[in-house]
Amino acid sequence: MSELQENTLVSLLDASAVTALQDATTAAWHGEATGYPLKPANELMAAVLELHRANFELWHIEDQARVPGASDRQIAETKRAIDKVNQRRNDLAEQTDVRLLETLEAHGLPRAAAELHSESPGLMLDRLSILALKIYHTREEVQRENAPEGHRQRNEIRLAVLLTQRDDLAGCLGALWQNILSGERRFKVYRQMKMYNDPSLNPAVYGTQKSPAGTPEDTAQKDEEKSI
Repeated sequence: MSELQENTLVSLLDASAVTALQDATTAAWHGEATGYPLKPANELMAAVLELHRANFELWHIEDQARVPGASDRQIAETKRAIDKVNQRRNDLAEQTDVRLLETLEAHGLPRAAAELHSESPGLMLDRLSILALKIYHTREEVQRENAPEGHRQRNEIRLAVLLTQRDDLAGCLGALWQNILSGERRFKVYRQMKMYNDPSLNPAVYGTQKSPAGTPEDTAQKDEEKSI
């Protein structure tokens, strides 16, 4: 691997750039002006941003389900929207890992004999995204003018913890990426295998479906019996 290729791979997944982009876009999506360039630097960062957008949407849809006085219908519709966006979020985390592996494989990485890491970069990027949202909204509570007594102090403590947790996670992601490039570590794409959105796998859905012709399994069994 040439020095240029190595430098390109090192900069491909920059944890500090990830958190900076997540912070800037979170503020921008809330209508705040930011001087940070919001355009992703490469295809991977575009995928990271798409994943963060899914988490951003999910965060605010979940807020709608907790609005006091929401009707049963509104809650049901919100729940369905949550399931849909959450499925997209999981798909995007997996796609991010696929992109990384495709890039690495062109350089003979990760090494097959390297130690397996239990958490993939895509899952860590997802966690960083959620932390960015928690940090933004906790900071909002710190700055809230009409908050009750003690609210600001409690949220200042929460904010400090969240910032530390994100720094730790970003450091772990950076270390993992370096270890992957050095051949010490490897990762796999871990499929989430969500079942609730698949009508054929969710008994709460297929258990209520009735058809005169029977279920697909019944039909398959009858066809098999006919062929015997």
